Amino acid sequence: MKLNADSLARHLEQQLLPTYLISGDEPLIAGEAADAIRGRARVLGFTEREVLFLDRGADWEAVWRATHTLSLFAARRIIEVRLPSGKPGTAGARALTSIIESLGPDTLLLILTGRLEREAQHAEWVRAVDTRGAWIAVWPVATERLVPWLAARCRQLGLSADAGALELLAERTQGNLLAARQELEKLVLLLDDRRISVDAVMTSSADSARFDVGELTEALLAGECARALRVLSGLRAEHTELPLVLWALVRALQGLWVAASGSQDGRFFGGPRQAAALAQARQRAPRLPFTQLIARAARADAMAKGRLHGDAWDELALLAADLCGQPALPWVASRAAGGVS
Repeated sequence: MKLNADSLARHLEQQLLPTYLISGDEPLIAGEAADAIRGRARVLGFTEREVLFLDRGADWEAVWRATHTLSLFAARRIIEVRLPSGKPGTAGARALTSIIESLGPDTLLLILTGRLEREAQHAEWVRAVDTRGAWIAVWPVATERLVPWLAARCRQLGLSADAGALELLAERTQGNLLAARQELEKLVLLLDDRRISVDAVMTSSADSARFDVGELTEALLAGECARALRVLSGLRAEHTELPLVLWALVRALQGLWVAASGSQDGRFFGGPRQAAALAQARQRAPRLPFTQLIARAARADAMAKGRLHGDAWDELALLAADLCGQPALPWVASRAAGGVS
């Protein structure tokens, strides 16, 4: 039987099979799937657990003894076999197949491995799992599905989140689901109203830094070039995540666009200090070259992701000066086309 992480909970409500194989390179989802199986097994009386780390050349006789010897302390046991490579070797494959086919009702075999290559997926022991148990193949969350995944996690934690906040979290964690979960759990502790905004994410990310990205955004909106560059330099020195800093500059760019459009909505940022800075931006904002500013931000993003030569931090400094209305270098058309700095 083949299952996925989403269907596992419903499956476990209905039955517990004698063998489960969890394979994949996404540690958070694989770990949660294993926890769900262990938890259901404990409810059904599997109170003892033995973990065996095995690979090629391992003592498979020890695995056989573990799965076929009665415990002195518990009537029902979980035998957890961890195969880092997913390739147990010829002897190991034979042993696993025999063990899976001869398991008694009081032993649950849980096999954890990394991603199985195409050849390994057709191995005899994997087919035995498919016949007598269940195989849960875990796949990384695709980039385009990361924001919906974060939204679902927020609902599980009783949080609500702005679309911009979810996009910022996705950008910051770059597909690292463990980091994303930790960030959400931290926000649960920090937020009284359990609502995640862009400002909340930025504050949470920078709460241990001497300089913070919120101060950078305020300086940019206010047109305080020297202060903005000083904060930017401090963020770089403190190894603040570059995507987070870029987000702060883009947020300031959005605010300046709001100011240039003549909008009276001072709630664009939600915080009183940034709303005040936004009010200061109204006089200079209409004169800013927004097409060039957007192109500069895109260049910095491409540099940060390795798609364009150059120092992304230097490009951010140039963007900061441009946003403050004090360009450090004249804009050249070839730069907008993605030329090398």
